[in-house]
Amino acid sequence: MAEFSCHAALRLSFILFNYFCLNFFYSASSKASTKEMERIDNLFYSYGNRSSSMIDPEGIEALCSDMEIDHTDVRILMLAWKMKAEKQGYFTLEWRQGLKALRADTVSKLKKALPELEKEVRRASSFVDFYSYAFRYCLTEEKQKSIDIESICQLLDLVLGSQFRAQVDYFIDYLKTQSDYKVINMDQWMGFYRYCNEISFPDHKNYDPELAWPLILDNFVEWMRAKQAAQN
Repeated sequence: MAEFSCHAALRLSFILFNYFCLNFFYSASSKASTKEMERIDNLFYSYGNRSSSMIDPEGIEALCSDMEIDHTDVRILMLAWKMKAEKQGYFTLEWRQGLKALRADTVSKLKKALPELEKEVRRASSFVDFYSYAFRYCLTEEKQKSIDIESICQLLDLVLGSQFRAQVDYFIDYLKTQSDYKVINMDQWMGFYRYCNEISFPDHKNYDPELAWPLILDNFVEWMRAKQAAQN
């Protein structure tokens, strides 16, 4: 009986020790998380407005200046994607989860997090979402569903230029010289990304206009083939 009581006492002591250790760990972790969120909020309000809980374009430019990058840098668009920013040129308190995920509660840490963010965006599993987000982010008016050609050309160069330089350059050239389209919609935007990934360039041997391609890409391929024929 005494042996049983001893074992029971040891078991109870072990349970209590684990309980207090876990309680201490979670308490310390919770306090650290709260402190981190406070620093993230302080960083937000150092560029934003407390009354509107928003960082406006001027605040974003100041943030870019402090990170020593241009406000037109594609990494700012990547940052907006990570933060799930809904309105171009503005960050709201969705900033919290974005910076928490990046483990960045200072400007210095945010700047150091950009290379990893860029790697995340460039992964195939993330890039399609980022690419479609880039289009939606540029829809600045309510119920707007398309973007003007000049803006699309700039966006294509920014988002896809480093991956598909030749395709982007030729498509931009086509967009600037054609007169049938004044704007580009989401279906056409996503169609061009599919084209870059699936079609043999520049010979277009596997391009089949009978498949479900946006008409603008049929026209682009015809334009490319005519251009190549004239050069031969």
